[in-house]
Amino acid sequence: MTRIATRPYSFRDSEMLRQQGVHPVLARLYTARGLTAVADLASDLKGLILPAGLLHIEAAARFLADAIAAHKKLVIVADYDCDGATACAVALRGLRLLGAQVDYIVPNRFEYGYGLTPEIVALTQDKKSPDIIITVDNGIASVDGVAEANRRGIEVVVTDHHLPGDTLPDARVIVNPNQPDCGFPSKNLAGVGVMFYVLLALRAEMRQRGVFDAQNQPKLDQLLDLVALGTVADVVKLDANNRILVAQGLKRMRAGRMHAGVAALFRIAGRDARRATPFDLGFGLGPRLNAAGRLSDMSLGIECLCTDDEGRAWAIAEQLDGMNRERRTIEADMQDTALLMLDDFSPKDSNTITVFDESWHQGVIGIVASRLKDKFFRPTITFAPGVATSGDHGLIKGSGRSIPGFHLRDALDLVSKRAPSLIEKFGGHAMAAGLTIRAENLDAFTAAFELVGRSWLSTQQLERVIETDGSLEDAYFTTEFIGMLDEQVWGQGFAPPSFCDEFRIVSQRVLKEKHLKLQLDRNGQRYDAIWFNHADGLPDRAKIAYRLDINEYNGVSKVQLMVEHAEPA
Repeated sequence: MTRIATRPYSFRDSEMLRQQGVHPVLARLYTARGLTAVADLASDLKGLILPAGLLHIEAAARFLADAIAAHKKLVIVADYDCDGATACAVALRGLRLLGAQVDYIVPNRFEYGYGLTPEIVALTQDKKSPDIIITVDNGIASVDGVAEANRRGIEVVVTDHHLPGDTLPDARVIVNPNQPDCGFPSKNLAGVGVMFYVLLALRAEMRQRGVFDAQNQPKLDQLLDLVALGTVADVVKLDANNRILVAQGLKRMRAGRMHAGVAALFRIAGRDARRATPFDLGFGLGPRLNAAGRLSDMSLGIECLCTDDEGRAWAIAEQLDGMNRERRTIEADMQDTALLMLDDFSPKDSNTITVFDESWHQGVIGIVASRLKDKFFRPTITFAPGVATSGDHGLIKGSGRSIPGFHLRDALDLVSKRAPSLIEKFGGHAMAAGLTIRAENLDAFTAAFELVGRSWLSTQQLERVIETDGSLEDAYFTTEFIGMLDEQVWGQGFAPPSFCDEFRIVSQRVLKEKHLKLQLDRNGQRYDAIWFNHADGLPDRAKIAYRLDINEYNGVSKVQLMVEHAEPA
């Protein structure tokens, strides 16, 4: 069941913004998203929360400044998604700017799985001989891995943003806004954001020591295109602090001041960096970078972000694009299999979905979980065979995606506490999580997970609500207005504007057997519209929830409506 709802907003607060010079529609949109002061709209770097608010960040800065002064060898251990790749590139570039001797390693997800495991510590020592390991976008759950590093005489700095378990690793320093007792106001920093903050604190420490002064210190703002890309691609909430980081990164991209790899990814994705939006980062660049970690090895993606050679960056971008096409083919096959399995799935009888297939690709299950969650609006976990690292062939790996109101990591924690033998390991966030179980425990896990779903989710929460910003006046169906909207930073937790109006259906036809192409009429004005992945026709009049888009064809720009949902008027 899906229904359209209008976001509430305070007319008084909206008026206050409008009187201070904010566009009337933007004033309404901002107010509906909780922004009530012009100061909240600032995107200047000086508006960032100061690094000092992050627990232990000053200790991390002192420790790293000492390590650089002593010429110690630092090795980054990265995660294999887009946030991990950008965090690794930010760490490598930033630490080198600050004079560090630094290298990196990224676990191959199929051989080693996620995080700083004891096996990865051994591999890192064999291949890189580090004095110090710095984790980016992982490490908060790596209790055994950090213990192994300590045993080998390697000190560990953990930088992460994932939710901690009951026990923290015994690292030299942990910087994570979500660790206990950290009072940092923004809990939503991505892994790349945490690493950027560590660099800011480290530079300040080195200034204090007289290594740099304000005039000759390295410019860390040159890393903001990478910070923006990782932040958007990791789908963290775009709170005020993250919006500043993303806005500043987009500003650099639009001005052409981005790294060679980012520019190459824009080109291969067919996107115009001069008009870069969060949508481009999340749906154009991010998936191509992620494809390396999903199908092969993320070190290719990291190299793309770390090279300054435009030719090399372009060659890697072409490889990543090819991998992304391959990923889409694999994903489509897996989705077809999953939908066959769920052919007789009855939403009213189940609050959760769990599916497994022997043939599925471990690197793509997260995307399939996301598609199934979107289709059925249920917390979904998809499983694929795990790749044995120690001769153990009985493991399967799961990737989950959730719906609002169901905290996925906490749900897995509850299952684990109720039945300690069911889950081998797990971790993640409210909306996305990963886990490993034994294949023979799948049915028991499915039942235990469903039990949590039944106790936590009400009938109302299982109803999909398409939130819109209500009706849009005729005067704003213009490319100029859409251009103004595109200049803002929208994304997770700061939803892109969508509107809802009643239209007369002038014509409709199905493209490629799966997309509905429409011509709509409202108040005598006609608009082209498209409803992707929806082939059922509409009645003569419909109430339509839509986003505004610019369709460019033969050099002509026209307003096009992207339909999100429709119901009879």
